Amino acid sequence: MSWEESIEELRRRERLAEKMGGEEPVSRQRGRGKLTVRERVAFLADPGSFHEIGKIAGRATYNEHDELVGFMPSNSVMGRAELNGRPVFILGDDFTVRGGAADASIRGKLLQSIKQASEYRMPFVQLIDGTGGGGSIKMFEADPRTYIPETPGWEYIVEGMGEVPYVSLGLGPCAGMGAGRLAASHFSVLVKELSQVFVAGPPVTRALGEDVTKEELGGWQIQARNGTVDNVVDTEADAFEAARKFLSYLPSSVHELPPVTEPTDDPARKDERLISIVPTDGKTAYKPRSIVEACVDLGTFFEIGEQWGRGIVTGFARIDGHPVGVLAGDPFFLDGAWTADVCDKVTRHMDLCSTFHLPVVHFVDCPGFACGVKHETAGVTRRGVRAMSAVYQATVPVCAIVIRKAYGLAGSAMMNPSKAKWRYCWPSGDWGSLPMAGGIEAAYRKELLEADDPDALLKQLYKKFDAIASPFRTAESFYAEEIIDPRETRPLLVDFVHHARRVLIPGKTAFGPRP
Repeated sequence: MSWEESIEELRRRERLAEKMGGEEPVSRQRGRGKLTVRERVAFLADPGSFHEIGKIAGRATYNEHDELVGFMPSNSVMGRAELNGRPVFILGDDFTVRGGAADASIRGKLLQSIKQASEYRMPFVQLIDGTGGGGSIKMFEADPRTYIPETPGWEYIVEGMGEVPYVSLGLGPCAGMGAGRLAASHFSVLVKELSQVFVAGPPVTRALGEDVTKEELGGWQIQARNGTVDNVVDTEADAFEAARKFLSYLPSSVHELPPVTEPTDDPARKDERLISIVPTDGKTAYKPRSIVEACVDLGTFFEIGEQWGRGIVTGFARIDGHPVGVLAGDPFFLDGAWTADVCDKVTRHMDLCSTFHLPVVHFVDCPGFACGVKHETAGVTRRGVRAMSAVYQATVPVCAIVIRKAYGLAGSAMMNPSKAKWRYCWPSGDWGSLPMAGGIEAAYRKELLEADDPDALLKQLYKKFDAIASPFRTAESFYAEEIIDPRETRPLLVDFVHHARRVLIPGKTAFGPRP
């Protein structure tokens, strides 16, 4: 007696599952320049590490003798794997089976994936291609009724985001629940010209009077610039590499601290460029990424969200091997003023760093919240105080490097000042409740109108208030704790990250990230 016959049947069904949607759908998938879901998993995971779960789930048909005569596998592939030697859970949509719609076990696999990832404390990586949880009109042929919409398991998605890192790679059209899953992630990626994100696709919008292509409706130029997705890449291989790199900075779950790697850069390195990188006129823009790259370990800066909220640069980096979150004001965009989308970007990044225990290095150059009808219409005030709250609620140490401007409410949101301040100021620092420029003319309007030589008086006033605005005057009163040589920034940040590590506490934060 043996179970060999059953094992042979199991292997037969597994081979049927490996055919996915069949020869023609697979050919169409590749004809679009896309990999199949099984190829994607193989490229993403460390070689030989993927252990599939639910491989033979799907729809089977039998003859009158109860013999299997047809099998259509589930439109998702899931299982445990390793990325860079660390455990992860992978869920991949199979577009070759019903366009990735929810009528072939994907809902059950989604919930099981989230539970395994959360409970066993491993990052969750989704390869999204299709509705990924929504329905198909053809479902009504088999089950001729409608239903009141629910999203079973959404609570697991939200709770899971407070436990483990979620990475979503958009590798095709992501609609309905697929779009929701992609947006409900800590890090999301689109592939140019290959993937799009929308609530509903062109056939639906056409009925509403908008005749557009998938790319016009939800391509990367829309969704990366409004913050729906974080990063954009050129190929699927680039997307897999982005996932691996993003996760390399984070712990596997909130119950661990971020992994410290062997340092690859001199902790005492002093970059001579920093002494002259900020123009002395106080107006000309400079490249903040150059400052970041000069201060962190060489080659470790990983930017997140480059295409949106462009008044601030966000990302991860390592300093003496320690992962950190990075914020840096970018004066090339409205002088670094915090617009509504900048505020959203700050909120999202501070939440991410707090959730996964990354200390934050904030390179400050902020003239305040953006003002004017356009920005008020966009809700800059409400979103601005939300960003401030995210900074103040941060549960991780924050080191502020005041590069240039720090004005008003937004300028104050460099750290929570009720905590011990870990802050350094460059000699280029320029701060206050409002900028001197423009304020002098307003405050002395009457005197300037009555003066015999208004230009001479204005010049005299500017000289006087320039002296008052000197960062050294601020330091005299201990309102600026330390003014430093910009070239000393990296060694001081190395000191900061080692002290920050001592006070990091693993575990869940009081509130999870705000998707």
